[in-house]
Amino acid sequence: MARVKRGVTKNKHRKNILAQVKGYRFDRKSKERIAKVAIKHAGAHALRHRRAKKREFRQLFSIRINAAARENGITYSKLIDALKKSNVALDRKSLSQLAMNHPAIFQRVLQVLSR
Repeated sequence: MARVKRGVTKNKHRKNILAQVKGYRFDRKSKERIAKVAIKHAGAHALRHRRAKKREFRQLFSIRINAAARENGITYSKLIDALKKSNVALDRKSLSQLAMNHPAIFQRVLQVLSR
């Protein structure tokens, strides 16, 4: 059986790892062992922050809706309750966009709820 030398494969693997840590600081960008650990940690943080991003945007939507609702004389909780009771199928993202970009339409939504 022929002898298999691993140089090409090993160098390709190392090059791939170091490409992933391009822009990192100190030894993380140049030493393979430390770079592997950095990649593992970065992946864990990226997962956590993808989850946190959804949470933060939902909070932002709530804040925007509350600000617009209070300008029109209603609180956030009463607005959401009225939406649910009247079966209006607007989610918080679309409501916040209406409140920010189209305040007249947002006021019309509030008028529909008050009837």
